[in-house]
Amino acid sequence: MQVVSPSRLRDAIAEHLRDGMTRRQIENFFEDLGLAPWPDEWVSLTKAAFVWSILGDHTLPELADVARRVLDEVEAPGLAALVDRLGPTGVAGDLKNLIFAADGPKPKIVFRDAVNNDIALVENEQYCLVYDRPLGPSGLTWKELTDWWADREGLTGRSPTEVSRSLYSRLDRSLGSNDAERRILRTYADRYLRLGPDIPALIPQVYLHYDPYTKRQGGTTLARQRMDFLLLLPNRARVVIECDGVQHYADDFGRASPQRYAEMVAEDRGLRLRGYEVYRFGGQELREEARPSDLLRTFFDALAARHGGGA
Repeated sequence: MQVVSPSRLRDAIAEHLRDGMTRRQIENFFEDLGLAPWPDEWVSLTKAAFVWSILGDHTLPELADVARRVLDEVEAPGLAALVDRLGPTGVAGDLKNLIFAADGPKPKIVFRDAVNNDIALVENEQYCLVYDRPLGPSGLTWKELTDWWADREGLTGRSPTEVSRSLYSRLDRSLGSNDAERRILRTYADRYLRLGPDIPALIPQVYLHYDPYTKRQGGTTLARQRMDFLLLLPNRARVVIECDGVQHYADDFGRASPQRYAEMVAEDRGLRLRGYEVYRFGGQELREEARPSDLLRTFFDALAARHGGGA
């Protein structure tokens, strides 16, 4: 994958907006993106300089999002070629809350400050993990996760192997009796041993949505409250891995359920439209007698290649 610098992508966006839109159309374009108000000196700027003034502090993933919006509006083959060279891109916005690996009752989450999206866990916090550090440009690596774990558990000064084993044991516990998911985690853990701790961490049982109500209270209005696994890769790429048991496509009596299947694929569409990649494994693929290790190793190798070695 060839590198595209933010300044080059910014130049291309400015050039194609300058050539493809009037000044007022450009203003409307950025208003629709929520990037108003303009700098005070905007009146004296050329169209291209105006675009630069709006996008001057944007990161490469943010610029990629803008570029795709430009391509929806104007013919811009040069810009399209640059976007193609970016390879897979990720989710817009920054990670704010990473709640994962629950091994007990569902946590109760409230807003401490709704304006700043500042949440608090007020019940059952002891059963889940909350990663509370900023996410760097490399995503979340196993080394970063184990460093956080060492600080959290008072293991600073212990050997990396001891810390890794402690964290792995805690993550494994969140999978309960699900042997198929456990095989995914075990196979990925082998990658840490082979490739080192700087590859992305595979994070199990990550809360995506949160519905605080029980069914009796009218809850479960949000589908797929937890993801089976999440990888946070460079360039804001986020990869969801799901292991589908019979409950994903059958009712409580084991009969095929078009409704459950439709809900699942609808949620997948929503995730993909927001920039997530979603990969599903059928439970039958991961049975012990099916020898899933080769299948999973091949998948993780291909995923790493797709993201330039970042998995």
